[in-house]
Amino acid sequence: MTAPIVAACVWVVAATAVAFLPMRVQRILGLPLVAAALALIIWLSRAVSPWIGVAALAAFVSMFRKPLIYFAKRLLRKGPAR
Repeated sequence: MTAPIVAACVWVVAATAVAFLPMRVQRILGLPLVAAALALIIWLSRAVSPWIGVAALAAFVSMFRKPLIYFAKRLLRKGPAR
């Protein structure tokens, strides 16, 4: 197995472990996981295949759809200063 695939497997195990923690702890540990996921998806796309990257991105969006919707709404509400 290549390094990006092993890293993706480790990320999945870490994300599953964080999901079992209480919500107040999930917020603290989940943010670095989200940032790492984006970097990992890019790494997978470049090292393995763009289609694997698309599949990983679809899985990421599926798992984190509620936080992503929340942040998108928050960003859109804070438009340019008037």
